[in-house]
Amino acid sequence: QVQLVESGGGLVQAGDSLKLSCAASGRTFNTYAMGWFRQAPGKEREFVCAIIKSGSSSYCSDSAKGRFTISRDNAKNMMYLQMDSLKPEDTAVYYCNGYRRGEEYWGQGTQVTFSS
Repeated sequence: QVQLVESGGGLVQAGDSLKLSCAASGRTFNTYAMGWFRQAPGKEREFVCAIIKSGSSSYCSDSAKGRFTISRDNAKNMMYLQMDSLKPEDTAVYYCNGYRRGEEYWGQGTQVTFSS
């Protein structure tokens, strides 16, 4: 029943900032914890950041801490990832995730790529 759609990916250079968005369908957005994951070429999908249902608490992986900020707006069914000080290692497809007991949903992903 829940559909997640990511947007905001694009081409970046070292030190750039980018904000990703995740739009959720349905009327129960505030009953799901949300998170961002990413998958780089040749690597497994990895955790980036997560945020609890109310949005009052969040946490990120060591590689994202201090550079990335996750947030959500339950009134708008939106979740965001503000990425600052981007590095080449951040190149990946970024996926929006929503979960609660017995349920999990994924978006299609949005690509973040370093220009060359």
